[in-house]
Amino acid sequence: MRELDVDQVYIDRMSGKNTDRPELKRMMNFVREGDAVIVESISRFARNTRDLLELVEQLTQKHVEFVSKKEAIDTSTPTGKFMLTVFGAVAELEREYILQRQREGIAIAKENGVYTGRKPIEHPQFAEITALWHAGAITATEAMRRMEMKPSTFYRKVRQQQRG
Repeated sequence: MRELDVDQVYIDRMSGKNTDRPELKRMMNFVREGDAVIVESISRFARNTRDLLELVEQLTQKHVEFVSKKEAIDTSTPTGKFMLTVFGAVAELEREYILQRQREGIAIAKENGVYTGRKPIEHPQFAEITALWHAGAITATEAMRRMEMKPSTFYRKVRQQQRG
């Protein structure tokens, strides 16, 4: 990096498996229009294509160029932009394959009776507490507090109770 005459050097001692790294955050906050982020290898910058593309998009929005020495990708060139576009298409395809395999796995598990979904939340005093709420003796907030339910769960269960 010294031979490239860079102003700032950021070195993460943490794995690049996610973007929650202190030096990466510092660098992303520091860069400004006209800067270039130069990395030794894409794999050191981001471990998956999605994170790579999100980080490069953030840099692009700040008008900052991205250069990877090992892969010879430079977003200031048409070829570099093309290579990142290819990475993006591959990432999208990869994600679709993952979702497809997940849906297939769930379907197979359901057929085998292994996957039954989350167990429904049943509160033993639900009918009594909602009756107090309907009668105006307590507020909905108090009913939710007593049953330790979030509003979405509470109102969904009230609708289910009314339907029968």
